[in-house]
Amino acid sequence: MKTVIAKNIDEYISGFPKEVQKSLEEMRATIQKAAPKAEEAIKYGMPTYVLNGNMLSFGAYKTHIGFYPAPTEVKEFEKELSKYAASKATARFPLDKPLPLTLISKMVKFLVKRSLEKATAKKKQ
Repeated sequence: MKTVIAKNIDEYISGFPKEVQKSLEEMRATIQKAAPKAEEAIKYGMPTYVLNGNMLSFGAYKTHIGFYPAPTEVKEFEKELSKYAASKATARFPLDKPLPLTLISKMVKFLVKRSLEKATAKKKQ
């Protein structure tokens, strides 16, 4: 779907068909609400949220929206993610179904907490 690397998330989203844009905007709004202090960026050609380092990225593909927690997987949500084509550090939400916004919000809040704990531990060293 995308061939040009976007300069920002608005540009990234605008490069997709309207129905995909709607899902991407829902994903973005959910992340922003759950992680209001995270900064938006484009990294590796994808929308990325940064809070004491990369926290998560997402991207649209032909059949799904990928959700990528950074730096590693979120084992705490394995069971809830089992109905999606999820792997170690990726969740694939099908484009033909509504996004699981409640689950995404819970995962983002967990990632915020993990990021802040990591930053606090680093300061103590």
